[in-house]
Parts: sequence; C-alpha cells; structure tokens
Amino acid sequence: MKEFKVLMVDDEEDFVRTLDERIQMRNLDTSVALSGEEAMKKLEEDPPDVLLVDLKMPGMDGMEVLRRAREAYPGVQVVMLTGHGSEADEVEARRLGVFEYLRKPVALDQLMRTLKAAYKKKIEETMVAASFAEEGDFDSAREIMKRGDKNK
Repeated sequence: MKEFKVLMVDDEEDFVRTLDERIQMRNLDTSVALSGEEAMKKLEEDPPDVLLVDLKMPGMDGMEVLRRAREAYPGVQVVMLTGHGSEADEVEARRLGVFEYLRKPVALDQLMRTLKAAYKKKIEETMVAASFAEEGDFDSAREIMKRGDKNK
C-alpha cells in the first residue's frame, strides 16, 4: 500500500516524469499534471494529500495554483519547487500558505523529507479539526482547515 498521494505539477515533462518514477519507487502514490489548468482538474477529481508545484509555467503559474488550491482544498498541503523563483516569490508563496518553498535542484532525500512532513502536517490539522467537530465546535473546525499552514 502506498503511503500517501502526491500530485506533481511541472511543465517540464521530462523532469516531472523522471521525478514521478523516482518518488513512486519510494512507495508514494503519485500523479502528474503538465499545467496549472490540468492540476486544478485533477484536484477536483481526486484531491491529493500533497501538491508539489513548479512556480514558472505558461498559462496558470504555480502561484495561482497555490492560491486556488489553498482556497478550494485547504487540507491539501502545497510544496513549491522552482528553479526560477525570487525572494519576493518565496515571501508571496509563504503568505499564501505554502508548506515549503524549495529551489531546484533539490536532493531527492530532502524532497522526500519535505513531502512526508507536509503529509504529517495535513494529518495533524485534520485530527485537530476533527476533535473540535466532535465537541460540536464546527466553526473552529472549519477555521482550522481553512487556515491551513498560514500560521507556520
């Protein structure tokens, strides 16, 4: 059984397909989207636990994917992986609730640690929200899920 689901979004097809193979070998359930638009469709069909997204892509860029994913799917943790980002991009991504902002090239071991930490964060938030919901405090439960990682 695979540990958790990761949707990888990058317009560099060779890069993302190779990364997909390497991550699958480490027992994660992965899928690939080659554009921001394709990522949003896949999110709607079957939300992953973690979204790994490139920043610079034609059409809908990674920042817009992050913005939309955090709004529509607050339980999905987002990791940005970019080779072309600036400090201002990182500040904006963190403001929008990215779990982690990584720069290419990244060691596979570091990426795997980051993906696992993002999944752990998702589980923790879900458990806290569930405990509030069990007590009948649905507003707090919703707020925890909506807030996501913005307090990190």
